[in-house]
Amino acid sequence: MRVLVTGANRGIGAALVAGCRARGDEAIGTARRPEAGLLPLDVTDPASVRALAGALEGQPLDLLVCNAGVYLDKGQTLATGYPPELWAAGFAANVTGVFQTIQALMPNLRAAKGRIAIISSMMASDTRAPGGSYVYRASKAAALNLGRNLAADLSGEGIAVGIYHPGWVKTEMGGGGADIEVADSAAGLLARFDALTPATTGCFEDWQGKAPAF
Repeated sequence: MRVLVTGANRGIGAALVAGCRARGDEAIGTARRPEAGLLPLDVTDPASVRALAGALEGQPLDLLVCNAGVYLDKGQTLATGYPPELWAAGFAANVTGVFQTIQALMPNLRAAKGRIAIISSMMASDTRAPGGSYVYRASKAAALNLGRNLAADLSGEGIAVGIYHPGWVKTEMGGGGADIEVADSAAGLLARFDALTPATTGCFEDWQGKAPAF
């Protein structure tokens, strides 16, 4: 199986690539500043997205994992924070970048009747809303909405789309106080990706396969 994971230089993305390779998949990782074994991709840069699509032209893709994302507004305050440029950058990475990557790699996905996994978050909830982190919460809600609508449009082609909450993971983004190890989250997510079919397209699940309580 050929898998592509965006944002694979650290954290969950790196663990997903490692997990895929350990079981024998051909796993392609990307990063804005790629290290050895990773392809360059800045999901906020259309030219970079086009370059990746060109590099993979003609290669069927069984699974695309849209993992690259940013959490730029951690610690911002309502009184003085959340400037417009922060909103633009957050949505460029977490929403527009997801869409552009999927759009550019549709020929690869169609060639394999592949699957698409979008990493969103429980923080996308509009009912479990404790406040703060407005940019991140809104962008992840938009990513969930994007995934659900892509699932509807691609269902006729047999391309399944799943949206996933990875848990509160001990990564650079999640922080040391998180309660899930990276390896556990990645293993759970891979199991969810494996279970994704046209019958379950549009699902929103956590890393354990549970539907988040919204």
